[in-house]
Amino acid sequence: MGENQQCCTPQRSSKKISKISQGSQRGSSHEEMVTLKGGNFLMGTDYRFGRTQDGEIPSVTAHVSPFAIDRFAVTNSQYALFVEETGYITEAEQIGWSFVFAGLLPDDFEDTRGVQGSPWWRQVFRANWKLPEGPQSSIDKRMDHPTVHVSWNDAASYANWVGGRLPTEAEWEFAAKGGLENPLFPWGNELEPEGHHLMNVWQGSFPDNNLEEDGWYGTAPVGSYPPNRYGLGEMTGNVWEWCSDWFSIDQKRGGSDSQGPATGEGKVIKGGSYLCHASYCNRYRIAARSLTTTDSSMGHLGFRTVRDIES
Repeated sequence: MGENQQCCTPQRSSKKISKISQGSQRGSSHEEMVTLKGGNFLMGTDYRFGRTQDGEIPSVTAHVSPFAIDRFAVTNSQYALFVEETGYITEAEQIGWSFVFAGLLPDDFEDTRGVQGSPWWRQVFRANWKLPEGPQSSIDKRMDHPTVHVSWNDAASYANWVGGRLPTEAEWEFAAKGGLENPLFPWGNELEPEGHHLMNVWQGSFPDNNLEEDGWYGTAPVGSYPPNRYGLGEMTGNVWEWCSDWFSIDQKRGGSDSQGPATGEGKVIKGGSYLCHASYCNRYRIAARSLTTTDSSMGHLGFRTVRDIES
């Protein structure tokens, strides 16, 4: 595991629980997808601050076939419909707790256990996609925010329900770059061009003081920031996003329609989140990557889906 990986993605020790495909019907209201023609592109980075220990370096030529991808991360409203129509129960609900950022908990919240080395991550009982900060919270006013506290298994089940799947890491990077020549961010190489905040990440000193200069402390509604050239919103910042690939730093990425190794300890996540800051992780770049176990869930991790398109 890369240095400081846990600061981004605490994880459960994977264990077997009763799962997974609850309901076989297909959703009919999953819209706002963008069709991409695919092609060759540079995957990874040669950027001097790229993380060798995360397998970002070097950049390699990759190819993806045509596919369609969600314009935005899947929202609470979309996930609620899935649950309503299928009766699906997420792993956080089955296990009984999830990881919550301490700064989002009220001052009078009951004592919680912190993650060793990353005490800002707290084990909060009854935290799940409907109760993002535990029993005292609600998504009622966040239906247009990305759904969080969904495990890889939960995300894959939703994707299957809408007739899609989770993106490969190569597809995700291709989409995030928006046709630009290996940019650091979906819009180019400047973090805040002309002083404008183009993604939801941490400003100030982490983890004690978020200046909220971009307008948000936790998640932001999807579509809050300008899309990239492919019309895709929040490909970096806001929430990490699950990919279908197993994580490896040894696997030779690139080539045609790469899908990563056959097995691994955790799945790839991409894009960074509202907690990312240059001082400790700098993983809000397109090439940045991290991992967590398939049953892990946390308050800054969501997903979007893709569908195959005939050439």
